Amino acid sequence: MTLFWILTAVLVLISIAIFVIPMYIGKEYDDEASRDELNKAFFKDRIHELEEESQEGLVDNQQEMVTDLQQTLLDDLPVTEKKQATYVSPAMVVPGLILIVGICYGVYGAVGSSAKVEAWHQAMNRLPELTQRLMGDNASNEPLSDQDMSDLTLALRTKLHKDGDDPMGWLLLGRIAIANRDGATAEMAMKRAYDLNPVDTDIRLGYAQTLMLSGQPGQSELARQLLRQVIKSDHTNVQALSLLAFDAFEQKNYQQAVDYWTMMKTLIGPKDSRTPMLTRSIERAKLRIADGDASKVAPDPTAIDETTTQSETQNVDTAKQVTATIALGKNVVLPEQGNIIISVHDADGSPMPIAAVKLPLSTKFPLTITLTDKDSMIPQRQLSSLSEMIIKARVDSDGNVMTKQGDWYGQSSQTPLGGETAFIINKQY
Repeated sequence: MTLFWILTAVLVLISIAIFVIPMYIGKEYDDEASRDELNKAFFKDRIHELEEESQEGLVDNQQEMVTDLQQTLLDDLPVTEKKQATYVSPAMVVPGLILIVGICYGVYGAVGSSAKVEAWHQAMNRLPELTQRLMGDNASNEPLSDQDMSDLTLALRTKLHKDGDDPMGWLLLGRIAIANRDGATAEMAMKRAYDLNPVDTDIRLGYAQTLMLSGQPGQSELARQLLRQVIKSDHTNVQALSLLAFDAFEQKNYQQAVDYWTMMKTLIGPKDSRTPMLTRSIERAKLRIADGDASKVAPDPTAIDETTTQSETQNVDTAKQVTATIALGKNVVLPEQGNIIISVHDADGSPMPIAAVKLPLSTKFPLTITLTDKDSMIPQRQLSSLSEMIIKARVDSDGNVMTKQGDWYGQSSQTPLGGETAFIINKQY
């Protein structure tokens, strides 16, 4: 910001110079020079006229008239002693200077964005701190607020704009975008990271995940190739196996999905919390194989291992879900258009949602909603993996997953998996 204000001061000084200098530079000199040239031109024209009149016999005393013209020209020449700088009163200059400065900074104050520029610089200064907190490397273990996440995204984008050759920075931006359900930004960031470092396992997995979530056939094939490369170099990579299993199930290749999930069970062991989920997934895939029904709908890509058949939906394990009753505060005024975004977060206060649901504003309050693994946002982390959670609800008016000033919201207290909670939307950012 210091450099910015210095530059504005320089520009204002240039404007002042353009205003003041002409007032002190001798305009009189220019006027006198112009008058001298004009007199000479008149003299030459009159001499030429006298010659013509003399030839025609109209003038008898030509020489006397020429002498008179010369004397007149000499009398009208500018006097050297008068060539001095004209005095300019400060009373003439000061009001103009005040007006220039007032207009320059007044217009910027009215239409400029100095507050946003200052906030931008503050976000840039906080980038190291916010990155450490996101990665859990901060000793205070203080969770990131929604504003912190917004500042982190802004600072990270700025850093990558200046230093676009940082693959891990692009990977981090892609992961944040995935958590915020910003598919376009996630795919762009992951592709940039992959172009810079195509051999890094984390980058391959992140890029493959964004390609699969895009749902485009050509992109899905590229994702499979990336995942196979990861498995080829590390056949114990559980995340790659999970993504391949989901893709196989979606493509109705149930036997291959069973193989991948079986390999995962072997790798993670029977005591891992994901083992029961994998067992159920394998049983469902085998049921599809036994029925020979390839027309059933494939699972939601955000619930990679928790595909539920129609008969099983009626018997959802209540220990693997959470129910919230949400009311609207009396002072809350809903916008004309928008959505209600309900999200589940880890009880540690992490701003990244584990599961989310978007409802129209026409939804009647109070509303009761049950969230399960099918609402999970990240395939590798299901809602059922949380023992304690916080549920948030926000009135979104612009379709942007990031919060903005004026949004109404509410959140629950810590709620156990399988439990119920109630809260009110009555706070404002």
